[in-house]
Amino acid sequence: MMKRDIENLDDIKLMVNTFYGRIQKNEILGPIFEERVGGRWEQHLEKMYRFWQTILFDEHTYSGAPFPPHARMPIDESHFIIWVQNWIRTVDEFFTGPISEEAKKKRDINGRYF
Repeated sequence: MMKRDIENLDDIKLMVNTFYGRIQKNEILGPIFEERVGGRWEQHLEKMYRFWQTILFDEHTYSGAPFPPHARMPIDESHFIIWVQNWIRTVDEFFTGPISEEAKKKRDINGRYF
């Protein structure tokens, strides 16, 4: 498969769905997210689609603050390292180009990780 850049909402959905599928299966992060998100995965994923659409395409479909809900989670730097490794792996698996590079860099908001 020849890789291309992230171009549209379908690309965002592929990226987000793959990433969160991996997070759900991760032995360390999976239980933490399952406790928080539980039976609301569909709503969470929809929110993440809008978030990335806003961040990557400057299409203002997301309103909210991603940091506060994550700040209350029982996570530390070791969890974030796993998170970032999975995020970068997911983006790199499907995409290459300036927007995908931006997606890998935009894993924090205002210098605060989420």
